[in-house]
Amino acid sequence: MGFKCGIVGLPNVGKSTLFNALTQTAAAQAANYPFCTIEPNVGDVAVPDERLDKLAAIAKSANIIPTRLTFVDIAGLVRGASKGEGLGNQFLGNIRECDAIAHVVRCFEDGDVTHVEGKIDPVADIETIETELMIADLDSLERRVTALEKKAKTGGDKEAKETLELVNRALVLLREGKPARLVEVRPEERRAFDMLQLLTAKPVLYVCNVEEASADKGNAFSDKVKARAAEEGAKAVVVSAKIESEIAVLPPEEQKDYLEAIGLEEPGLNRVIRTGYELLSLVTYFTVGPKEARAWTITQGMRAPQAAGVIHSDFEKGFIRSETIAYGDYVTLNGESGAKEAGKFRLEGKDYVVADGDVLHFRFAT
Repeated sequence: MGFKCGIVGLPNVGKSTLFNALTQTAAAQAANYPFCTIEPNVGDVAVPDERLDKLAAIAKSANIIPTRLTFVDIAGLVRGASKGEGLGNQFLGNIRECDAIAHVVRCFEDGDVTHVEGKIDPVADIETIETELMIADLDSLERRVTALEKKAKTGGDKEAKETLELVNRALVLLREGKPARLVEVRPEERRAFDMLQLLTAKPVLYVCNVEEASADKGNAFSDKVKARAAEEGAKAVVVSAKIESEIAVLPPEEQKDYLEAIGLEEPGLNRVIRTGYELLSLVTYFTVGPKEARAWTITQGMRAPQAAGVIHSDFEKGFIRSETIAYGDYVTLNGESGAKEAGKFRLEGKDYVVADGDVLHFRFAT
């Protein structure tokens, strides 16, 4: 299963620097001028998870394979992007293809790095981007209304009626200057709503890019962003893209010493990745054995057959049972044999909802 998180923001806020650090490559050109990113750059990153290492140690697994999340570095948007300013339309399309948005916000002063708006005001920057995305959504929905109304009235098209209801619900909020993610959507409407592909319906993570001295706890600028995120039910994390880019090029054995020297427990990017994972309502299950310990990504609430299908479609088609051990039981009881002896080894059927951290082995018919 592929999950994409698009990195967006105004020009010169540190998006490409952050992306380079995330993917530990120089694939995205970081430069001090707008539109240095002309094509979206894509990179897969491992999701940090200490549980996987513990499971591998117990099972003496030869290989460790973490689950991954895809980040897409999207060129800087500017005021008027929804009307084609800058490279707007192209990049709005790139955002539309992502599952969530990591909105990088400049929360540092630096006279050597120009700001496209001429001042440092992270909340205003957020509103600039949000406004462009809302205008794009408004244009998209308003163009659909007439055709949907015609289908709903003349043809009695039930699907058109349901879609029109969702469109009108979203338009009310967008016209009030509120994002589509605030639309109340019933579970049975979720699929139809998602098919509208609204930019402002995507979950948002604000990444506060601060100066090195504020990498631990943030600063006054990032505090404002966190307050904004809390108001709208979004998430926010603090990182210093400059520090992260320095950590990314160090050998693993040197990274820990570097972090300790600057008073950090872990790279800020670990928080970005984990929070992005949570933002998409993703959970992890594990398969563990002597050959490999592996983490698998699924959406929260997924049942066992569908979870098995993430490994291979044949596993879902021929699903019989899943041998299941909770992570805590696997670790506490020192593996599968200990879990069996303690009665913590379970056989679950097709209706079982996989829990985060489950250690699974699937039985299936070929």
